[in-house]
Amino acid sequence: MEYNFANRMSYLKASEIREILKVTERPDIISFAGGLPAPELFPIEEIMEVSRQVLTEDGASALQYTTTEGYAPLREWIATRMNSTRGTDFDANNILLTNGSQQALDLSGKVFLDEGDTVLCESPTYLAAISAFKAYGCKFEEVPTDDDGMVPEDLERIIETAERAKIIYIVSDFQNPTGRSWSLERREQLVSIAAKHELVVIEDNPYGELRFEGEALPSVKSFDKTGCVFCLGTFSKIFCPGYRIGWIAGDKRVIEKYVLVKQGADLQCNTIAQIVISKYLELYDIDEHIEKIRAVYKRRRDITAKTMEAEFPPEVTFTRPQGGLFAWVELPSHINARDVLEECLKNKVAFVPGGSFFPNGGKENTFRINFSNMPEDRIVEGLKCLAEVLKKF
Repeated sequence: MEYNFANRMSYLKASEIREILKVTERPDIISFAGGLPAPELFPIEEIMEVSRQVLTEDGASALQYTTTEGYAPLREWIATRMNSTRGTDFDANNILLTNGSQQALDLSGKVFLDEGDTVLCESPTYLAAISAFKAYGCKFEEVPTDDDGMVPEDLERIIETAERAKIIYIVSDFQNPTGRSWSLERREQLVSIAAKHELVVIEDNPYGELRFEGEALPSVKSFDKTGCVFCLGTFSKIFCPGYRIGWIAGDKRVIEKYVLVKQGADLQCNTIAQIVISKYLELYDIDEHIEKIRAVYKRRRDITAKTMEAEFPPEVTFTRPQGGLFAWVELPSHINARDVLEECLKNKVAFVPGGSFFPNGGKENTFRINFSNMPEDRIVEGLKCLAEVLKKF
């Protein structure tokens, strides 16, 4: 039969990253494609012990439904953590637990976007955020972005000319895909501009705890006096992604709206996952665990940068992030990274072409490198192979 799909289905297409990851499931592939944490760093033994305690002490509650807002002790921990590390002023009622920060993006679109509204974003920006917002029929305006974040003058100009501007979406620390971070001055300027024009800022921060060097900066939210900024976070990068527990934090009146739309989507997040994470945070030192992650990722960042510096042709430029999971590579304008990927896959090396990170297209001469998931020897082997392909182009 012919199916009469909703109009929103015409806005959607398969995630390029997810399609590439199907190939990278083969163990012989050296993958720089996914934003995958290192699985050897998952605290498996500790989680086994915590799970045993949770099920022994109150298994009936852990296996039962819970509130849409989420497990209260975990929400209280998140609020306290953000207040101490990000300069915010939250309590548990400011926090809604979500199925990863990806659901928080989707719910943000559902809460704020009507068809024809405009989302202003960095250029490039996070591919999965484009997918989440696009489902609601929005348009995108890419704001010129440098090493310090969006250029304020360009942001003002675009706001004044954009049709029905509604949301400014940013990744403030170690951005996906470029690895860049916003400067302190730009964070403050962004909030001032958003408040002036009564726009919502979605500050996505999955990587902020993974700083290798440099000074940690307060969140964009810390400058917010009007309630225009909403913060997204996740346990996927500092604990383990399989539990799919993230959160959105912001003005309580708006969080109540998020609760309503989440109730219509899935009622709640996984109860036992929430309680196990909360129990782990009670029994173990999460900062000690994060420090182990940082040390491993820093070594892998260093070997990635060193190998690209030594092996890549001089015409190729790339970022050297101070944290996070990604580096961004730019080729001469006449080279298409998709063609490079096709050749690299023949040599069992994968990465993500950069064009999909630009919602309005273009910049096909770019690609993203993930350095967190592969061991150091395979990073060197894979990048040397990639370098040989680049030299042919």
